[in-house]
Amino acid sequence: EQPQILTYLEHCSQKYGVAEHIRFQQEIIRATLDATAGDWSVETASGETFSARILVSAVGQLNRPALPEIPGLRSFQGAMFHSAQWDHDFNLTNKDVAVIGNGASALQLIPRLAAAVRQLNVFQRSPNWLVPKSDRSFRTWEKWIFRRIPIIARLYRYWIYWNWERSWPEFLKDSAAAKRKKRRLSTHIATEVASPDLAQALVPDYPVGCKRVLLTDDYYQTMQLENVTLITDPIARIESDGLVTQNGQKHVVDCIVLATGFQATDFLAPMEIRGMNGMTLNETWRNGPEAYLGMTVPGFPNFFMLYGPNTNLGHNSIIFMIECQARYISRAIETIIERNLAFMDVKPETMSGFNDNLHEQMKKTAWVGACSSWYKTPDGKVVNNWSTTTYRYWWQTRRPNLKHYVLEPMARRNISVAEAGESIS
Repeated sequence: EQPQILTYLEHCSQKYGVAEHIRFQQEIIRATLDATAGDWSVETASGETFSARILVSAVGQLNRPALPEIPGLRSFQGAMFHSAQWDHDFNLTNKDVAVIGNGASALQLIPRLAAAVRQLNVFQRSPNWLVPKSDRSFRTWEKWIFRRIPIIARLYRYWIYWNWERSWPEFLKDSAAAKRKKRRLSTHIATEVASPDLAQALVPDYPVGCKRVLLTDDYYQTMQLENVTLITDPIARIESDGLVTQNGQKHVVDCIVLATGFQATDFLAPMEIRGMNGMTLNETWRNGPEAYLGMTVPGFPNFFMLYGPNTNLGHNSIIFMIECQARYISRAIETIIERNLAFMDVKPETMSGFNDNLHEQMKKTAWVGACSSWYKTPDGKVVNNWSTTTYRYWWQTRRPNLKHYVLEPMARRNISVAEAGESIS
């Protein structure tokens, strides 16, 4: 799966001439707006500085590992690594391994670990709602048709999109569709898991969608293997050779895999983005990240984000949302260039009105349910997820509504700079 995705990305980067414009192994530490010159100054960890008229952040959300706050975590003497920082030099064969966490990352690695290790202990804080993935390889004749008749491939993609989009009512709080979904998934667990005790431990106690719903075809089967043990008692501490749960039981292991997710609510961190009047994004977002359409923030002109606040999904593909954003930002850039604008800055009242409406809609969704989720800040504000259907997002992002922006022509900016220079002299 991952090699296929990498091959596809490499193919696209070559086909569309993207690779030659990429500077690899570059960490951006800060970007500062020069309001006088009208440029963004971008600094790298290596000390280089770049100047840009327009700045687009495409760093995503799930890229900074979150480590659990467990007493004694650093005292473990065996191998220990986060799932996103895999130690490929460590040989897991015939080892006793512990996996902390059971979210999306864990569901991908647990079946593969179980096939290689001697004993696998899965430490679960809370179970997840799982949906059958029903995945398979495309047949040769299907790929032949997609290549020879592109409209068929496009129609197939539309079918995939609408097949997921029609599930939206299942994520509305207390809806009939949501209740049917919960019954169906509960029945699925009872059907797939032979042991009543294990099945009960795998049934969540929160609404479907409160946490990310996960796709898998092999997790329940894996959890029933003889060398796999599900441990639901909380971890009290970690010692040099294993983990001790609150019931006093010690689990000695050779390796601990931290499948504990990512710091998903700290958007753009650890970069410092400093806009008008020296204000940073972190200061602007002191009450939680917000943006207009998830892409622009007042006081940060000519700055756009892909996969920004409240653009994640719980019912469809994020690729669709990113495509909407890429189109919108491209058209905004065209506007800046064609109109020779110094600044394009979203109006504060536009963003506040947009977010007031978004969070009012959010109250109807499963995302606000009573569960611990990376969709939310510690105080419970949902800052990751979109609050309604994706086709509404598509409609709102067809093109920039210039009435929602302050547009400052380059000529006016040049006059202001000249006047400032004269007053200084």
